[in-house]
Amino acid sequence: MKMAWQPQEEGLRQILQLLKESQSPDTATQRAVQQKLEELNKFPDFNNYLIFVLTKLTSEDEPTRSLSGLILKNNVKAHFHKFLPAVTEFIKQECLSAVGDPSPLIRATVGILITTIASKGELTTWPELLPALCSMLDSQDYNVCEGSFGALQKICEDSSELLDSDALNRPLNILIPKFLQFFKHSSSKIRSHAIACVNQFIINRTQALMIHIDSFLENLFHLATDDDPDVRKNVCRALVMLLEVRMDRLIPHMHNIIEYMLMRTQDPDEGVALEACEFWLSLAEQPICKEALSSHLTRLVPILVRGMKYSEIDIILLKGDVEEDEMIPDREEDIRPRFHKSRTHTIKHSEENGDDNEDDDGLDDDSSLSDWNLRKCSAAALDVLANVFREELLPVLVPILKETLFHQEWEIKESGILALGAIAEGCMTGMIPHLTELIPYLINCLSDKKALVRAITCWTLSRYSHWVVSQPHDHYLKPLMTELLKRVLDGNKRVQEAACSAFATLEEEACTELVPYLGFILETLVFAFSKYQHKNLLILYDAIGTLADSVGHHLNKPDYINLLMPPLIQKWNILKDEDKDLFPLLECLSSVATALQSGFLPYCEPVYRRCVSLVEQTLNQHIANTQNPEQFEAPDKDFMIVALDLLSGLAEGLNGHIEKLVVHSNIMQLLYQCMQDPMPEVRQSSFALLGDLTKACFQHVLPCISDFLPILGQNLNPEFISVCNNATWAIGEISVKLGPDTRPYIPLVLNQLIVIINKPNTPKTLLENTAITIGRLGYVCPHDVAPLLQQFVRQWCTSLRNIRDNEEKDSAFRGMCQMITVNPAGVVQEFIFFCDAVASWVNPKDDLKEMFNKILHGFKNQVGEENWRKFSDQFPPQLKENLICTTIELL
Repeated sequence: MKMAWQPQEEGLRQILQLLKESQSPDTATQRAVQQKLEELNKFPDFNNYLIFVLTKLTSEDEPTRSLSGLILKNNVKAHFHKFLPAVTEFIKQECLSAVGDPSPLIRATVGILITTIASKGELTTWPELLPALCSMLDSQDYNVCEGSFGALQKICEDSSELLDSDALNRPLNILIPKFLQFFKHSSSKIRSHAIACVNQFIINRTQALMIHIDSFLENLFHLATDDDPDVRKNVCRALVMLLEVRMDRLIPHMHNIIEYMLMRTQDPDEGVALEACEFWLSLAEQPICKEALSSHLTRLVPILVRGMKYSEIDIILLKGDVEEDEMIPDREEDIRPRFHKSRTHTIKHSEENGDDNEDDDGLDDDSSLSDWNLRKCSAAALDVLANVFREELLPVLVPILKETLFHQEWEIKESGILALGAIAEGCMTGMIPHLTELIPYLINCLSDKKALVRAITCWTLSRYSHWVVSQPHDHYLKPLMTELLKRVLDGNKRVQEAACSAFATLEEEACTELVPYLGFILETLVFAFSKYQHKNLLILYDAIGTLADSVGHHLNKPDYINLLMPPLIQKWNILKDEDKDLFPLLECLSSVATALQSGFLPYCEPVYRRCVSLVEQTLNQHIANTQNPEQFEAPDKDFMIVALDLLSGLAEGLNGHIEKLVVHSNIMQLLYQCMQDPMPEVRQSSFALLGDLTKACFQHVLPCISDFLPILGQNLNPEFISVCNNATWAIGEISVKLGPDTRPYIPLVLNQLIVIINKPNTPKTLLENTAITIGRLGYVCPHDVAPLLQQFVRQWCTSLRNIRDNEEKDSAFRGMCQMITVNPAGVVQEFIFFCDAVASWVNPKDDLKEMFNKILHGFKNQVGEENWRKFSDQFPPQLKENLICTTIELL
């Protein structure tokens, strides 16, 4: 009989020594350990030693044994395919023998190791694993039962789809009924494992669970009042998921479930309360929400508002008693990574209803607690419920607000201000009568002595900024702006951050209404440069960029430029090319350059050169990495994306002035490479730049057209919405400049554009850009596009009826008129839609108006007076009225 593997003493001694050293806090020792580990990995039976220490060496302390298992886990992750078959077998066998180790730490480590091996595709080549674990569940030894459940739970988490496949002969048919038997086990740990295992299969509606759904529910209800918080947490988690996938089974019990969740949302264990609070967020998305919850609002709303109060631990973690900390530098780990949002070409709408602000609810007011917690979940739940119940929420909420907002204890007052912000979107109409009293009160709270109160007040005021801007300036906007700018210079970093973000929201709402106050605003924001630590500087860039976007060319005054540009250029000079702080600075400069227009000329050359260099460096690094990945790291392409976007900002702002920069650079060759980059965001930004350069200096784009247009045609894929959108826009801009010479390229793009405009659920911006580009192609080559008119005219008209009068709309409608002249039959079926689109013009140019008249008269003469009257009688009154305004009297 073959002898089982045994370690050699010397080898064992070395490895134990290494494990001891690896627990040392000294970095030099750690590095030496890493090196030694890599060397040892060259010995085939090194992994045997590791599993031996974990499972057999009971003379060693548990942390050392566990560490040995974790190093083995990392080796399995990295090199499992290189293990010798004998080693693999030994490890598997040892794992199974140690599942029931008396130590919870060792059991857990063995469980992690088993699931790591299983997730390396080994579930299929380890057929005895699941049957072995399953039979161990029935062991009378608690440790064996708990250890195998721990391992099974991890396998269920990591391999839920594989477990439900034919590849393994559908083990869930046996496992799920088995797990359900353990819901009533005497040990709470086992009960908790059993629910956690089953919970993995709810969201995918796994058939093996759906067959037993009634038994599952019955067992869940039985555990509803369990003494163990982990069990209650898993019960709540199960009910939240079942709400999404098996509402039909919950409806008969809904009243009791809601009663249960009301109780659990107040659970003394915050983890349970948080899981239960998720229930309200999920329920709000269900059609039955209003009916199911109406009678419970009087109890639910106060519970949610109470949940918004900072706990004592939150306040300690947030250093809520530290009022002034602006002199303390930020720790690098507190600065969350920023993600650049690439440029997208959009079109201004006739009714800007300010409802598409993608704000993140600002419920991240306490970013050092950026983990999801009960406070944030309660506020988010109140927010979604306000959107469901609208004004019906207010009779319950207003008395609570009156009590909390004016409370003596600052923690309660703070939670009331958060609640007031959370309902802003859903209950705005019902809140308006109260705002004349509440907004001045909140502006007053901006000077509260507690920093956390000042911070949340900034956010709540920003949620009502739409209303503030709509009132006479002296009433609210001026006092709000004055106080908010004082908070931008607050002595507390959290308040600075909240004020800066709130001010950016106010800028977006107020736009040019801020022009009279620009000097005051800029002085404050520029002063903040000298005051802010690292993290808030990044938010300050955003506030300045948003200001530039909001007031546009009004920023182009020598006094403003002399205030704003020196600190920005100073930061620009300090930052190295590989510093990620360049992202927000470049984004900010992009907005500033677009706004300042010719005012940016003195700064444009070094900025342009550096952007081109950033693009070039990134491309070269990408090529080096592709050819030699071992030697060269992959680049962070955000550097290139942000640089391309700033070049777009320069092209848009400087217009023709950018020509002399372009002529002395290799930007066109670089652009050709960027347009073919595998990363969608790079292509998106390069198409935006191509469109802007086409408008600003077409003479440099022209020689590359035959290379560029086929690439644009290949990117008309609506799966990548923003890439497709920018490619579409660039094609339109090029066609306007190229004129009739666009003809040879029309087959490369037209059919795809027609597919996009007819595709259901295409986003509004993409539809509008597609319609404009089709119109422009029709304008320059009517004979090539008009024959297909019938395939797109209706969608074309409905896409463009809501956009403002502008150059793009003008050229597109001229194109449509030319196409109708070439192929009048193509529009006959949809003529009412054309009339509706014409009526969307407020002030068309005279010659365009003349074109409209010609077409309408032509149609009227064609069908005869009586038919025309029948036809125009179908027009809604508003359409008749608008048409009369747009064209001459026809109706």
